[in-house]
Amino acid sequence: MAYNIENSNPLEHTAKVKQDLSNLTNHLREDIEKIKDPSARALFEVSAEVLTGLEKAFTDFEKKNEKAWQN
Repeated sequence: MAYNIENSNPLEHTAKVKQDLSNLTNHLREDIEKIKDPSARALFEVSAEVLTGLEKAFTDFEKKNEKAWQN
């Protein structure tokens, strides 16, 4: 999808942010396999989980799944 920063449609912006979050989550999970330090591995895994939750919040906003997002 083409991303137009001038567009005021929040769904276009949420889609772009969700894609960025997904890419970063994937990067973190891939790097876990490359890192030997257990603390750093835990940090990357926790970070990936937090970003997954944030991505879900954006999806819930798009689908109006939560009461807070309903008008």
